[in-house]
Amino acid sequence: MVEVVQLKADARDGAGRGASRALRRKGLIPGVVYGGAKDNEFVVVDEFIVRKEYQKGGFSNRVFELATKGGNVRVLPRDVQLDPVSDKPVHVDFQRLVAGSTVRLAVPVAFVGEGESPGLKRGGIINVVRHTIEVTCNADAIPERIVINIAGLDIGDSLHINQVELPPGVKPTVHRDFTVASITAPTAVRDEALEAAAKAKAAAGVPAAEEGADAVAAAPGAEGAGAAGGDAKAGGDAKAAAGGKAPAGGKAAAPGKDKK
Repeated sequence: MVEVVQLKADARDGAGRGASRALRRKGLIPGVVYGGAKDNEFVVVDEFIVRKEYQKGGFSNRVFELATKGGNVRVLPRDVQLDPVSDKPVHVDFQRLVAGSTVRLAVPVAFVGEGESPGLKRGGIINVVRHTIEVTCNADAIPERIVINIAGLDIGDSLHINQVELPPGVKPTVHRDFTVASITAPTAVRDEALEAAAKAKAAAGVPAAEEGADAVAAAPGAEGAGAAGGDAKAGGDAKAAAGGKAPAGGKAAAPGKDKK
């Protein structure tokens, strides 16, 4: 279960930019509490606590318990407006969490079992495809993170969402079996493989020119380029048959006319 952060919230009467700026000068952040089949509430919260929680990361997954005059209410941050210069939160929208309801949110991923991965032991690198996974879950059981075990993965292996053991009641919003992470070879290993392939070609007596031609042929658009080259050659032959190039400083005779 995700950690619940206690946060005092007071009602605010003033609206508009002037009132909001006055609140921020006092170290407060204006906000709105909505949802749960109730009217919207306009509140102010402590700027220091909100900024500290925001800088931790995963702010939208953190459950806050707002202490108001009407009682405590659990909420989830949904929209945070930032100052364009300082990147500090200046406004927060909170969604009420109703017991038994379902919420949709992105949960961060945490990896374990690195010491038991043959690929990492051989110098491989973990390529994280999804740092967060969007899921639906019960409002009373929001996971703090999704733990993924990569023990046993070797270089070239991939781990998909269907292989991940999710907490009870947690389901991904994407229904296809997408990749979460993979183990890739380090750059040094790839360079060694390329060097070994080059030595093997040299030992087989493959000329450098032929090797370059193979590379050109394999490149995208090489077939078209070859065809264009063939056309150019054919054009050259036709030109040669028509009398070749004009002498320096002169003009080629027009077809069908004799030189004077």
